[in-house]
Amino acid sequence: MTSTTPATNTASNTTTNTTTGRPKTAGRQPSEQAIDAAIDSATRLLRLPTFRDRYGEFADSAGREQLSYRAFLSELLLAECDDREQRRAARRVAEAGFPRPKTLAGFDFAANTAINPATINTLAGCGWVSKGQSLCLIGDSGTGKSHLLIGLGTAAAEAGHRVRYVLAAKLVNELVEAADERQLSRTIARYGRVELLCLDELGYMELDKRGAELLFQVLTEREEKTAVAIASNDSFSGWTKTFTDPRLCAAIVDRLTFGGNIIETGTSSYRLTHARSQRHQRGATSSRHSGAKSG
Repeated sequence: MTSTTPATNTASNTTTNTTTGRPKTAGRQPSEQAIDAAIDSATRLLRLPTFRDRYGEFADSAGREQLSYRAFLSELLLAECDDREQRRAARRVAEAGFPRPKTLAGFDFAANTAINPATINTLAGCGWVSKGQSLCLIGDSGTGKSHLLIGLGTAAAEAGHRVRYVLAAKLVNELVEAADERQLSRTIARYGRVELLCLDELGYMELDKRGAELLFQVLTEREEKTAVAIASNDSFSGWTKTFTDPRLCAAIVDRLTFGGNIIETGTSSYRLTHARSQRHQRGATSSRHSGAKSG
């Protein structure tokens, strides 16, 4: 049997494992260079990027604060865990396919008093997602439906849920193409696996009977198992313009409203109010600057 013999560096009295490249000591304190090389090698092997990038910072801080070895190690490992979770959350948000970044913190509740901040804050806890419930955001164009839909979806992704955002028309087109290519079951199953399906702009276009039936299959696949959130510019009574079959329309409304959450965002345009507010602020700032110059 062949054994691996470490190669010895007599100048620094350290040895290097020829298999892993990790330096080892031979009786005395290794050099700072050897320590750095060992940590870099080990953290790359173990895939600990935060540990690798920040161990020096944490070591210096531990020295100043006279932390024990255990305290130093625990803080560094916790930093690695925190950063790893942040990277996972960012990856889940990216995989959700949101068209633009929107957060609940960026929503101006003062611009649309029809929306209760406490209700949105409760929904941000994602209990409804865990329970597989539905959420319907109903209101006129510009009232903040899509912002809330994306913001709540982002909150769910950051909380660890698998989320998928899609426009209603795009989903229907995808289902029709999948049916034509005999891939419908696979496509429906793929949408069924995500824990939250965010369906935007439902009601903006009329769906033919086939498209409506395919969408109904997706909603049925998810019923009481995984959550769905929709944003629509029309009330439920007006959905007959989108789903022209009255019985199918009633069944879809029933799927989405049974045990679900309904938020009416009203009729006053959030975007228009927000734009006016920004113009007013810019105008006030410009006036102050002009006054300062003239003074």
